[in-house]
Amino acid sequence: MIKGKNYEVTAKNVLGHEIIGLKVKVVKSTDEKRVGSAGVIVDETKNTIVIFKGKEKTTLPKNECEFEFDLENEKVLVNGKEMMKRPEERAKEWKC
Repeated sequence: MIKGKNYEVTAKNVLGHEIIGLKVKVVKSTDEKRVGSAGVIVDETKNTIVIFKGKEKTTLPKNECEFEFDLENEKVLVNGKEMMKRPEERAKEWKC
């Protein structure tokens, strides 16, 4: 769980919050080369997330990956297909 002044990001509501800035790792993918890719999310579109680690940016297709989000003391598995919306559409749907 990540706790802010007026919010909490938990396993149950992570898709309703901004995910840019979260640590993420690819645990499954249709492309085995992507498995193990990890870093901090620096950008997101309807179909992709962009992670940054060290000096390298990597664009990952949401529909081909399963992600593990690191919410400080909690790991959350999310199928990328569940994220196939623009960030603002996801937030409206969840109303966090």
